[in-house]
Amino acid sequence: MTQSPLEVKTAAGPAEAFFFTPKSGSGPWPGVIYLTDIAGIRPAYHAMAQRLADRGYAVLLPNIFHRATRLPVIDFAFKMGDERSMKKLSELRNALSNAQMSEDGADYVDDALAMKDVSQGKVGVVGYCFTGSMAMRTAAARPDKVAAAASFHGGGLVTDLPDSPHLLLPKIKARLYFGHAIEDRSMPAEAIARLDAALKAWGGKYESEVYDGAHHGWAVPGSPVYNEKQAERHFEKLVALFDATLK
Repeated sequence: MTQSPLEVKTAAGPAEAFFFTPKSGSGPWPGVIYLTDIAGIRPAYHAMAQRLADRGYAVLLPNIFHRATRLPVIDFAFKMGDERSMKKLSELRNALSNAQMSEDGADYVDDALAMKDVSQGKVGVVGYCFTGSMAMRTAAARPDKVAAAASFHGGGLVTDLPDSPHLLLPKIKARLYFGHAIEDRSMPAEAIARLDAALKAWGGKYESEVYDGAHHGWAVPGSPVYNEKQAERHFEKLVALFDATLK
């Protein structure tokens, strides 16, 4: 695996990260910011980031919770529904505000483009779970530097709050992709419909679709609801998005 541990600069201080490059060939390669779900960096995300890198990308995987904790983000046997586990998830979600998502996302883009193995120009960004909204916020924070942004089983993409991600669409120039889960309490059918209406009114290039039979978390190996067939589909959709916008 061609990965390197490093620290990247943010306005809030250094953040742990890993940098992945293809197993063969020489750079520079188009850059991608890879944002984890709420459980943070773990072996499944190392493998996912390397797999994308091997399709011709330089991939930056930052510790999105760098303000609150060093790695590993969860250092005990996590079990969904367990009191200790659910308390930890709540702490993590509260450790990264919407404004901080925008700030850090912008810094990650700048950090990636400053790396010698990353092609100059624009990068892509992808988020999972609650970082689907962070991918959108990053695209809005660096509109001239983000060519594509993707969200998979992203939650809270449409809310009634004044800083809802969908309200950032007028600032975004990137091509967007949304892969939604079924029966997702963090992004129910009515929210998907509102997002699709906002995307249509926005007028940019996008795709928004629900993955049949795939529940929240389906794309990540090791998830209790991992769906291999739809996970493979998500990967090919992601590669196609970045191939069309970054190469």
